[in-house]
Amino acid sequence: MEQFLIFGVVGLSTAAIYAVIGSGLVLTYTTTGVFNFAHGAAGMLSAFAYWQLSVGWGWPVPVALAVVLLVLAPAFGLAVEKVVLRPVQNLGEAERLVMTVALLSGLIAAARWIWDPNTPRPLSAFFVNSAPIRLGPATITWHQATTMIVAVAVAAGLWYLLHRTRTGTEMRATVDDRALAGLTGADPLRANRVAWILGTQLAAIGGILIAPTVALDASQLSLLIVSAYTAAIFGRLRSLPLVFVGAVVVGCLESYLTGYLPQNPYLPGLRLAAPALLLFLALLLFPQGRLRGRDRRLRPVPTPTMRGTLIFAASIVAFGMVLATVLGESELISYGPIFSLGIVALSFVPLAGYAGQISLCQLSMAGIGAIVWGQLGADGQLWALPAAVLVAALVGALVAVPALRLSGVYLALGTTAFAVVLDRWIFTLPAIDLFGVQIALFNQGSVEMAGPNLFGLRLDGQAELMVFAAVCLALASLGVAALRLSRFGRRLIALRDSEAAYATLGGSLLVARVLVFALGAGIAGLGGVLYGMQLQSVTAEQFNFVAGLPLFLVAVIGGLGTVGVGLFTGTAYIGPMHLLNSMAPWAHNIVNLLPALAGLGFARHPEGVAPGMRHGWEPLARNRVAVLALVGGLAVAWLLRLGDLINGWTFFLGALVLALALRTYAQSREAGAVVTDIPVEWWGVRRPWRAEDREVLSRGIAAG
Repeated sequence: MEQFLIFGVVGLSTAAIYAVIGSGLVLTYTTTGVFNFAHGAAGMLSAFAYWQLSVGWGWPVPVALAVVLLVLAPAFGLAVEKVVLRPVQNLGEAERLVMTVALLSGLIAAARWIWDPNTPRPLSAFFVNSAPIRLGPATITWHQATTMIVAVAVAAGLWYLLHRTRTGTEMRATVDDRALAGLTGADPLRANRVAWILGTQLAAIGGILIAPTVALDASQLSLLIVSAYTAAIFGRLRSLPLVFVGAVVVGCLESYLTGYLPQNPYLPGLRLAAPALLLFLALLLFPQGRLRGRDRRLRPVPTPTMRGTLIFAASIVAFGMVLATVLGESELISYGPIFSLGIVALSFVPLAGYAGQISLCQLSMAGIGAIVWGQLGADGQLWALPAAVLVAALVGALVAVPALRLSGVYLALGTTAFAVVLDRWIFTLPAIDLFGVQIALFNQGSVEMAGPNLFGLRLDGQAELMVFAAVCLALASLGVAALRLSRFGRRLIALRDSEAAYATLGGSLLVARVLVFALGAGIAGLGGVLYGMQLQSVTAEQFNFVAGLPLFLVAVIGGLGTVGVGLFTGTAYIGPMHLLNSMAPWAHNIVNLLPALAGLGFARHPEGVAPGMRHGWEPLARNRVAVLALVGGLAVAWLLRLGDLINGWTFFLGALVLALALRTYAQSREAGAVVTDIPVEWWGVRRPWRAEDREVLSRGIAAG
């Protein structure tokens, strides 16, 4: 009984922290309509800032607390509201979700840049020298007591603010109808500012309170938000009292698992994964919103032509062959994952681009594919490749079945929970004997990966594997394009447009979701296999949730409805990263920030940049003379590189200059061929829109 009380006290003190953080999360959601995935990262950044002031610079603790909670946290909340989320306030839920995911990734990268993750930073608890409080057999430290007192004060203060003040009424009214709230004299912008300031301050309080009990690590502190997510879901993102109930459940569950979990090599990760498991169960058991109706902010999904896709697929293979023959051995290792990670990024297209299903666990699915190949294809057996794809697809289908009733932010939370469970528990398991068959995952270390034996030809060199991955990406792109043109592809887009209408007209939500999740997971599994082959040895950390965020962000920037997003993501993610690292090694941390910065610029091009790039290069593709000149020029440069007459950088720079020059030529030829007497109302339709047209129209209106 004494041990039970001791662990109960620990659980309640931890629950108090989760309640504080979860309250801030619910506050921002109920007042702004934005579910902030970066809420925990804001608390993490505050904890690091508090350590820097109090320990690193030796400031008095009260001064450090005042600066963090009253200056830095409010300033950060205002900056997030004004710079990050205000531009996407009128966009859809998915766009706002992308911005907060980008902020989460960026804050983790920024914290690792500012504070070296290899340097330990212990942080003392509050009132550590004071005698503890004894309640019978249980002992309560003053830090634990302070945590509980703060949680009660936060609960009382938030209830009073939201239900007894005009500001609180404004905050609750703006999320339902900003325009209507404005007609009553309320100020929606002011309400949003107050919500973000208070929410960030609560995250900062939680981060500072929990930092002395855990390692001051950017990823670990940021992902503690999973426990707060669970508490918030208990309250259905609305009820603060139920948020506190959920926090107590999560905190006590963690504490009692620590004390009573049997000593078993397979169970230690269960305690770490328990909040994520509980989050997944809460999402499934608690009633959520009804089926989503039509979203007026939806955009049309580009319809590829098979001719254009075949040309694009051939270009992917040609690009892979050129890279394989132009790059050196060390460069092949660096740039090899362009095509394999491109396949993982392509898995977002049928899921999110066509069906509108937001999944944040695609890199985890790639890890499953890599595991299966590592265990079954140790000698390069080709049959293990479809087996790995099939196993990943089956896991994706299993995820889809319980997640059937989830959509939007709830589905994103569910796939996040699944990824965290894999990271903290499943991927850390040792080998398992199941019915006499030994099943090994990463086996608490790394998995060796061999190249495939392709009809008697062993592909084990980096150049061969790069070409093989390029061929696989080309075939996968053809398959995704064919899906878009098929009857099932049109059904998926109908599902994205309106789940309620899709179900009303006889469509099976279960079948559609299971199939598209299985397809997305299978594609990701194929990418994971190829990624592992190129690296030759992989660990669980390379497939964790945080590692998958930048890949998701770059795919979103490319455009999730575009077939070419696979090649775009692989090139944009791998290319600049290794290029800048090789040219300026000091810029490593800046490179890690680039995907997040690109994601934060998503509001400017919510449809993605790949369609615009395609439109810009179409004149070159339509001009036969320019195409022949480009192919001939590249062929000559390639032969010169193969003969060692020029180096790789000269080849790529010359190819880029030639392509840009020919594109400009083709655009000018099309512009010159346009009939000049086209009526003004047809400008931009029967002929391309020109930069000077705006000035011509303005002068004409002024003259009239």
